[in-house]
Amino acid sequence: MARSSLPDFIDGTDSGRTSSQTRPRSLVLNLLVSLRPSQWTKNLIIFGPLGLAQRLLDPTSVIQATIAFGIFCILSGVVYLVNDVVDREADRLHPIKRFRPIASGAVPVGVALGFAAVLATISLTAAFWLRPTFGAIALAYLSLLALYSGPLKHLVIIDVLTIAIGFVLRAAAGAVAIAVQVGPWLYVLTILLALFLALSKRRHELVLLADQATGHRRILEEYSPYLLDQMISVVTASTLVAYAIYTVSPDTIAKFNTNLLGLTLPFPLYGIFRYLYLVHLKEGGGSPSDMLLNDKPLLLCVALWVIAVAFIIYGPAQLLHLGR
Repeated sequence: MARSSLPDFIDGTDSGRTSSQTRPRSLVLNLLVSLRPSQWTKNLIIFGPLGLAQRLLDPTSVIQATIAFGIFCILSGVVYLVNDVVDREADRLHPIKRFRPIASGAVPVGVALGFAAVLATISLTAAFWLRPTFGAIALAYLSLLALYSGPLKHLVIIDVLTIAIGFVLRAAAGAVAIAVQVGPWLYVLTILLALFLALSKRRHELVLLADQATGHRRILEEYSPYLLDQMISVVTASTLVAYAIYTVSPDTIAKFNTNLLGLTLPFPLYGIFRYLYLVHLKEGGGSPSDMLLNDKPLLLCVALWVIAVAFIIYGPAQLLHLGR
């Protein structure tokens, strides 16, 4: 039976592969693959302020947050296009990334850059139309990640911090999009969790590529599995402690009129430990989005955490309180 090209479209890792078992994709489809839609789950953090501000039942806020999410998905695609152009030579040395459309030659460099320019113009125009402040954050995000595709990815520690700050900008954009203020804890937890994922990805690359690691990504010669394990340990502990403090802090209890959020701690505990298990024993961590979508226990943990938090914040007792 001929191998379907659908899985390639979803995860974008086998992009551009052509054989007797796989039909060549059109240029348009290869461009869509290069936007890496499976990675757009990273932009879900934009909905965080919507939930924490108790605006999930406000149709206007939901629409604004959804538009913001769509804009950042397009901006993420622009970043991936530019990054793949810059990294195309190194990607050809990678056992998986060499199949990406730009690295494989299925998408010409000029076409990719032209497509990125059009998408950037459209998305930034929409961002400033939604709210000028949101547009400014969107522009800052695009500029920061463009710098990451250039010099910042070659600076040890700065490389992973840049990725983490990109997630913080997403969270800030989610708050600005619906015109609410969120406490500093959201940004603290966001940067810590993003660092955890970025460091785990670095470790995966270092272990997977072994002696060829530095040929694929020069910055990897500045890291070692031991150093990354030490950093991951620090960030893991910090993330869990920060989450525990946030859920039981007086401000949080007063804001949501409940002291039950602390009961959700087992979910992040299991989720992070499961992720570490996949990184260390199953050689995972290369793509956090793929791990989330493909590992059923991890996906179930995240789903149960969302349900539990939503029930505590929006449960019958809270709805009565909000309706007063």
